[in-house]
Amino acid sequence: MTATCGLCETPLEHGYLCPGCTLATARRLDRMPKLYAGLEAFLQPGGRASAQYGRTQAVDGALPASEPVLSLRGPGGIVGVLEDWRSAMQSDRGWREPVIAGNTERRIVVAARALSINLDWIAASWPMAGAFAEELRDLERDVASIVNSSDPSERGSRLGACPAVDPSGAICGAILRHYPGQPAVTCRWCGCTYPPASWADLKTLIDEDEKGAAICRTPGDQAFSRIREEGYASVPTPSSEQEEPCPSESSPAA
Repeated sequence: MTATCGLCETPLEHGYLCPGCTLATARRLDRMPKLYAGLEAFLQPGGRASAQYGRTQAVDGALPASEPVLSLRGPGGIVGVLEDWRSAMQSDRGWREPVIAGNTERRIVVAARALSINLDWIAASWPMAGAFAEELRDLERDVASIVNSSDPSERGSRLGACPAVDPSGAICGAILRHYPGQPAVTCRWCGCTYPPASWADLKTLIDEDEKGAAICRTPGDQAFSRIREEGYASVPTPSSEQEEPCPSESSPAA
């Protein structure tokens, strides 16, 4: 009976993966360490922006991490999938259980390399080859759905860091994007909405932040006041008792 590729179901004379799916699987294995590293930037959508823009006041408590990213970077994510398949492959070849050592990044490199070295045998002789290749494909898609989109319009146009201020005076800093057909710009991190009438002032605030001018912001700022009237009120601002004066050029360094 004619065999079929375990991934694309192309008829085969022998083996379990066709040459095309074998090559695609090899490339996915090669990309796994890079995919793991690329997810780091998505752990906390607003986490790095605050440091980048020099905020003087921190939000109470750490920002919540993205659960899908944590899952992919955690024990049951990329490293778990690769190590489980490596263990199964070595068991079926009559080899001893692989030694697990090093940090997660190193473990991914080692497991992916071991599977790559044995990929010819996997494609030709391993009945689990199709399930293995399919899980790698799905894993790559899960990561790609977070770090990149195949359709540029789905990513939207990058505007800059969200200037919304929380009760402690800290600026949100998450990246704002405008998507085709979207009537207003909404921060997917803090939920602040910016309608079209506020976009000129929004650009002013973003430009100030990018220049490092807005180390702290008060409701007296003209652009800040106008943008609150256009939809910024959903994000509470610090009261006068909570505000700290912006440091002047003559202020001594902390």
